[in-house]
Amino acid sequence: MAATRSRGARTRALTQALFERLASCEPGTAEHARVRGALIEANLPLVRYVAVRFSGRNEPLEDIVQVGTIGLIHAIDRFDRDRGVQFPTFALPTILGEIRRHFRDSVRTLHVPRRLHELWARVRAAAEELTAVLERSPTPAEIAERLAVPEEDVLASFDAGRAYRVSSLDAAREPEEGAPGLVDRVGYEDPGLAGVEHRALVRHLLVQLPERERRILLMRYYRDLTQSQISAELGVSQMHVSRLMARSFTRLRSANPLDA
Repeated sequence: MAATRSRGARTRALTQALFERLASCEPGTAEHARVRGALIEANLPLVRYVAVRFSGRNEPLEDIVQVGTIGLIHAIDRFDRDRGVQFPTFALPTILGEIRRHFRDSVRTLHVPRRLHELWARVRAAAEELTAVLERSPTPAEIAERLAVPEEDVLASFDAGRAYRVSSLDAAREPEEGAPGLVDRVGYEDPGLAGVEHRALVRHLLVQLPERERRILLMRYYRDLTQSQISAELGVSQMHVSRLMARSFTRLRSANPLDA
């Protein structure tokens, strides 16, 4: 834990120094590009930290990291040191937003070429006719010969036909009344995912507090101690604990970019 905090402190110090250097560089110059690249490299662990929260979505982790890196670059280009906000705190919502936008936009409406759609109608009709004549299901080659089209086109039309056989989300698994529909069996809201952004943001905000204030908040909201229990454990008055908590909340609100 101490090593992690030390690495985080070094990264924050390096990031601050690089932003100071970037501010003195002329945009478009090689030096500006070099410093900007160093900023990206220094903060890639933040991107990976966010990306692993989305690693269970049938998407390669490295692809998610690449998407998150785009958010990191946007955050670097928009970051204003004069706001008094730590860069990780500012960048986190942008990285999260870019990744979530990627998953939202990656859902594409299924599209079948019109040629295959029209061929599928002919294939179905030819299959029905040949079934009656042959008294069995025809092969793709037999359908292709009947329609005078390449067999590959017939096979492609099968795929097109399957694409159009989409079940209703309200369709029940069984025809019995009251059976659950498909919508009840697939796709659900992951209760843990909704809090990812807030948990990650809180962690980055807490590290900005003095050690005693951070400890008090952890005792209050992670160990669920009362203010009187905290005051007894720390050997200070309950009034002092209350004042420290109020001061911590003021600092966290001013540092939260979502409230800016």
